[in-house]
Amino acid sequence: MDFELSDEHRALQALCRDLAQEVIAPRAEEWNRAHRFPCEVFRQLGELDLCGPLVPREYGGSGLGMVGYVVAMEQLGQGDQSLAAGWNAHCTIGTLPILDHGTEEQRRRWVAPLARGERLGAFALTEPGSGSDVRSLTTRVTYDGDEVILTGRKTFISNAGTEISYGVVTLGKDPEGNFVAVIVPKGTPGYTQGKPYDKVGWHALDTREQIFDEVRLPRDHVLGDGRGGLRAFLASLDAGRISVAALAVSLAQAALQEATAYAQQRRAFGQPIARFQAIQFKLARMAAAVEAARLLTYQAAWLYDRGRPYTKQAAIAKLVASETATAVVSEAVQIHGGYGWVLDSRVARLYLDAKILEIGEGTNEIQQLVIARQLGC
Repeated sequence: MDFELSDEHRALQALCRDLAQEVIAPRAEEWNRAHRFPCEVFRQLGELDLCGPLVPREYGGSGLGMVGYVVAMEQLGQGDQSLAAGWNAHCTIGTLPILDHGTEEQRRRWVAPLARGERLGAFALTEPGSGSDVRSLTTRVTYDGDEVILTGRKTFISNAGTEISYGVVTLGKDPEGNFVAVIVPKGTPGYTQGKPYDKVGWHALDTREQIFDEVRLPRDHVLGDGRGGLRAFLASLDAGRISVAALAVSLAQAALQEATAYAQQRRAFGQPIARFQAIQFKLARMAAAVEAARLLTYQAAWLYDRGRPYTKQAAIAKLVASETATAVVSEAVQIHGGYGWVLDSRVARLYLDAKILEIGEGTNEIQQLVIARQLGC
């Protein structure tokens, strides 16, 4: 076991830390209040070769691998969770289905612009009546000669409605019951979007309904052979769970730092509250939980990069890290007292952003089912 980052990873860490502190964090509150995804900063990530960390260089990516991705996410997520969540969805579930299961022509056509940060990737799976129960989805795919026809609705879909969104890769069923993944470009007749949701957190992340009303596309927009759509989506979700775990670690780390700094400067009964054992014990347990979640996340990323089975470790990392994030930020608000309940405070924004981490990329109940099945249950 080697717990040292490589020189390349340390350089990446420094780059993303500077970007988070100097470019992202100072404007995060502005973006959240305006409910606006900062496309200009996403383009900047692309210019820095950060929009295709899991994509090989031959398709326009940087090939940093999952450990490199986690290193970057730990820093970017501390700058702003909304931007980091959009970057997360783009790099994993928005890109990987095409990269891993598309044809060579599809990779060249669709993955390269995503990896360069010219377009923002999106993944449309959840439906109004089909969330965790993926097999019950009702979106229908039929064929008419050289065309594929898509009809259905998807809900809670992020990244598809910005000025740089290319569209979505979505999942439907054909008449034979096969799950078919289809690439749907923005502007295709019959493809429309609802208004952005007014969410509890992630206010700067564009999230809305996707509507497909007899959308007609050439057959070359069907991913791969047209039969492995569910496999492509589920494999991408496994990778996405590592990314959500990293996002959760970044939030927990930011909340711990906010709480520690506040406890050191807030005075009560003639001394900083950090000198009181009750506060020290809270901070100590918060730090221990963050470290445990971080190690689990890096373990899953390490397995991914080596091509070894990682499904169980990804689910464990996502389960533990997301629950750690909600617990740690709750304690951080408690340490802040009344100031933690004021929306102008950073810790309050982190509190609002935390709960979705236990829901997105498969609820934590689903993670427990995945883990149990991996145990042989």
